[in-house]
This record gives sequence, C-alpha cells and structure tokens, in this order.
Amino acid sequence: MEDLTGKVAFITGGANGIGFGMVRAFLAEGMKVVVADWSTAHIEQAKAALKGNNAAHFIRTDVADRANLKAAVDEALDTFGKIHVLCNNAGINGGGTADDPDFSDFDKVMAVNLGGVINGSKIVVPIIKAQGEGGHVVCTSSMAGVVPLPGLAAYSASKYAVRGYAESLRMQLAPLGIGVSCLFPGATRTGMLHPPEDEPETDFHEDEAGDFQKALWEAARVAIDPLDTGRAVAQAIKENRFYIFTNREFLEEVKQRNREMEEAFPLEEAPGGRALFETMRAELARNLLATGNRPVVKADADGGVGFEFNTTERN
Repeated sequence: MEDLTGKVAFITGGANGIGFGMVRAFLAEGMKVVVADWSTAHIEQAKAALKGNNAAHFIRTDVADRANLKAAVDEALDTFGKIHVLCNNAGINGGGTADDPDFSDFDKVMAVNLGGVINGSKIVVPIIKAQGEGGHVVCTSSMAGVVPLPGLAAYSASKYAVRGYAESLRMQLAPLGIGVSCLFPGATRTGMLHPPEDEPETDFHEDEAGDFQKALWEAARVAIDPLDTGRAVAQAIKENRFYIFTNREFLEEVKQRNREMEEAFPLEEAPGGRALFETMRAELARNLLATGNRPVVKADADGGVGFEFNTTERN
C-alpha cells in the first residue's frame, strides 16, 4: 500500500498513546480513521485534540467483547464504507507475576492484549479480503515481547503471543496482497509510561527512589513521542515491512539473545527426513512472502514431493 490517501483505518486503543499517534499520522497521510477505544475520557480528549476533523470517527469499543467489537466494525463500515488497514493496538498492563495464584488479572490482560488482536483480525480481515483491494494489518506487540522484564509475566506472555500470531498471519495473507506488520515499541510517552512530575497530585520523592525506579523515570522523560511511532507505522505499511522497532537501545540485548539461542542448538546434524521437512517448510515460508503466491504441490519422477511457485516478485 504505497499510497494511503483515501484509505480507511480501524484502530483499536486509538484515542490515547501510541494508538492516537497512529491516528494523527494516518490523518496526515490523507486517510480516514475509525478511532475505537474503551475509555470515554480518552475519546473526548482525542476529539478535542482533532478539533472536529470529520475524517475521524470515534466509537467506544471493548476489544475483548466480540459482539461489541463486531458492532463497532459494522458502524465503521456504515460510516466510511470500507476498511483497508486494521491496527490491533489496544492493550493494558498488569497481570501479576508468573507464580501469582490469582488468575483474574492474568486473564484480563490476555483477553485484551492477545484476545483483542485475535478478535480484531478474525472480524476485520475477512472484510479486507472480500474487498479485493489489498490492505494491511498492524499488531502492536512490545519490546516486552522480545526482552521481557521479571514481574510482568502476563504482559510479556501476551506480547510474545501477539508476535507469533502476527508472523503466522503474515504468511497466510501474503498471497492475497494483504501486508502484516508487528510493532515493538519501547519507552514511549503514554499512559503506561510517564515521569512522576506529569502527575502533580502524586507525592513523589526522587531522592528516596531506588536506582531502577530512577532509571525508569529518566527513560520516561526522554521517551519517544507517540506521533513519531505513528509515523513509523505509516511508513512500514507503505513499505510492507513486518518488523517495526522504534527504540535502538534494545539492539545489543536482542543480538545477545539471538546468539544464545543459536549456541543452544545441538551440534549433531538432523536425520534426512527431518532436515528435508524443515527445508521444505522454510522454502514454503520464503516463497509465500517473496512471491505472494500459494504453492502448488508437485510430485517428481522419483515419487518425492515439492512445491512450485510463480517466482515473479509481488509489487
């Protein structure tokens, strides 16, 4: 989708933080935007910020409630006629530690962060497919889905799962000309991360805080503007780029983790049958993404099975 002008985006969690950064960036690209959000207060603030821009339509939505989300999508179609870009962005923090015996917070985080992505995709992707005009899906993960912190087990688990879901969806939709991106934001100026001075009613004493808390506050003070993240998302859609990383400070840790994984593989070679299957699986994945064509299964003269692809690159 090299030109976003006139396209319609449906953004969950769109009235605040990164979601609202996407809204502003997409409007600047000439798009129409459906802003779906749970918080009435955030919706009213976003409306005021956009000063009556009629290219934005606001709907109060609960992404964990499938019937509610479906009704919001129907309203979006009634308003703008089509949906070309889906941004599964709604998310919440919390959920407790990995060994916390209370399931309620864990279930809530998974229902919104992962369930919202799945619900949005299952409801909206068939609409994008039926339109036959291509499109794009953006799933918001987190750097916690790559390099998690202790104590955020539910949040990290949900964001790792979003990454896996998005990677699978990418291969599934590539032959249909529908792109998929996964966003991995780090420190971003949102309701989840802000310095304590942004909350004047809070009585905080920085000199009494521990080193980790001080570092977190300092990161919040220089966190990325959500509008810059929104612009990065718009650019990734135009380039049909899967990975969207916004915070370079994580690069060395990611490299180290990748090296650790590589070094953990067995030294002995896999037997022929396993190696052949993996070669075929990897070839299938590469060609789905490179050519945008589903493979045709072909049997060779010796009775073996392989895949045949149209090798023309997709635009």
